[in-house]
Formats: sequence, C-alpha cells, structure tokens
Amino acid sequence: MTTVTYTVPAISCGHCTHTIESEVGELQGVQSVKAEVDSKKVEITFDAPANEAVIKALLSEINYPAEGLITL
Repeated sequence: MTTVTYTVPAISCGHCTHTIESEVGELQGVQSVKAEVDSKKVEITFDAPANEAVIKALLSEINYPAEGLITL
C-alpha cells in the first residue's frame, strides 16, 4: 500500500473536497482519499492497479491538477 500527499491549489471549498474524494475514491485500487480546504492538500492511499500517473491524470481531468508531491 502506498500513501501520497499532493498540493492542489484549486481546492477552495467543501464542494471541491467532495468532488476530489468522490472521483478519486472510485478508482480501482484506491483505499482512501482525504482532501483539505485549508491546507489545499490531498492524501491518497492506494494499491495496484492505481498508481500516481493515473491519479494525477484524473485530478487534472476533473480540474484539480496536483502541483506537487509532499514527502514526509
């Protein structure tokens, strides 16, 4: 299982977080998605067949492109 955290500057409200959590959560292999308005961060935990390329492509497709990967 892999967990990544992205900076997503386009997050501005609860609707944004709901959209991201719903859409990304539907990807096969995604275990959890947590989007935050205040920090503009999205934390995603996933296994195969999901991968970072697929997740980032979906975020861009739904108009919430990830601008950076946050490493802890």
